[in-house]
Amino acid sequence: MYALIVPASTPFVLLAILMALSWWEDHVLPTPPAKPGEVLTEAPFTPVAPAEHAELPRTDTALTREVTGR
Repeated sequence: MYALIVPASTPFVLLAILMALSWWEDHVLPTPPAKPGEVLTEAPFTPVAPAEHAELPRTDTALTREVTGR
């Protein structure tokens, strides 16, 4: 029975090892700077003011005109 389990599980074990190494590379290993001596900095986030929306035409006036015209 074990002779069948080992060959069938080999691809899944290799995939798990590959995923673990990928995670290790992304989360544990330090990232080298872009250029030697350059400090990585991010631009400060400045929120943008919300855009002013034009007032929508009122629908109740058009409906009232149609109803009163009948």
